[in-house]
Amino acid sequence: MPEGPTTGVPGNQPGFPRRNFIKGVIAAGATVSASAYLFRANLAGQDSALPGSVERLITLNVNGQERRVDVLKHETLANTLRYKLGLTGTKIGCDRAECGACTVLVDDVPHYACSVLTHTVRGKKIVSIEGLAAPDGTLHPVQQAVVQGQGFQCAFCMPGFVMATVGFLKVNPSPTRAELAHGISGNLCRCADYNKILDVMQNAAVLMRGA
Repeated sequence: MPEGPTTGVPGNQPGFPRRNFIKGVIAAGATVSASAYLFRANLAGQDSALPGSVERLITLNVNGQERRVDVLKHETLANTLRYKLGLTGTKIGCDRAECGACTVLVDDVPHYACSVLTHTVRGKKIVSIEGLAAPDGTLHPVQQAVVQGQGFQCAFCMPGFVMATVGFLKVNPSPTRAELAHGISGNLCRCADYNKILDVMQNAAVLMRGA
């Protein structure tokens, strides 16, 4: 039985079996694919020189440690901390910069981690809730105040409130209740236990001043 009818296609010409034609196409395709891969790899190695490009493998200073991490150009700091570095104390609530559950410190200033692109904080000092306690396990004064006052119910929002309070007390260590309420007003509590939260955070200010 012949390899295939002659219909004008190169693989169907007399003396040119269809099987050989298919093999040739596959071989040519593999060569093109390999060339494309090498070309793409070459460009990947030069990403930093391309307009609008972002380096994927970056180093972050997180909780006093240098951490190498592979991030996407649109990846948020909240996702990097939780899913790349395993720091799940940073909570994702609204994921739209409204609830404050994901608050972390960037160069001592509170930021919503869900609205910060990871690649924009290279070279900056990032502190999450896991980085507040001392190396020997001693709690930060704000953490200690939360434990002493049992200032939260479900505590989902607690890490964000703690980080916001730590940042605020750095600039105003002796706030009035009204000043403290305003200073951490960017954080929301699902349980709406704001009076207890303010009581606890005012005690935290006292503990920080005595630390």
